[in-house]
Amino acid sequence: MRWWDIDAVLELERNLFPEDAWSRGMFWSELAHARGPEANRRYVVAEAGSRIVGYAGLVATGEQADVQTIAVSRNLWGTGLGGRLLAELLRAATTFECAEVMLECRVDNVRAQKLYERFGFEPIGLRRGYYQPGNVDALVMRLTAPENSVQGTEING
Repeated sequence: MRWWDIDAVLELERNLFPEDAWSRGMFWSELAHARGPEANRRYVVAEAGSRIVGYAGLVATGEQADVQTIAVSRNLWGTGLGGRLLAELLRAATTFECAEVMLECRVDNVRAQKLYERFGFEPIGLRRGYYQPGNVDALVMRLTAPENSVQGTEING
């Protein structure tokens, strides 16, 4: 993901997450830490032609990485694109030499939970009222040894 992708990413973000969408400033801040020798973030986009149809981001701190976001255009749900984006983030976690990857997922987003479970994530806790303003709880999930979860997966574009 580059700065020129932010407008298209924001459009998808607001469509998919109307109550708790990230702001332009949040994406700018994340991308500021994704380049250079001190980079500790990896953000990717998926394109269909010239249109952005998905994106994902991860931050690494020490031996732990956190999935910050994964989003796929509704018309591409069930196509495997979310899995390819997640695999790319897990490869980045491996490059950052992270021993575990954490994430939060809305408790009402069963589809996403199933994706994470397929990659080996396990639920470890709950954060009450994490997603605001809707006051929706988050399921906290963890994956140990991310390098073992991405063998044979590849993202193109």
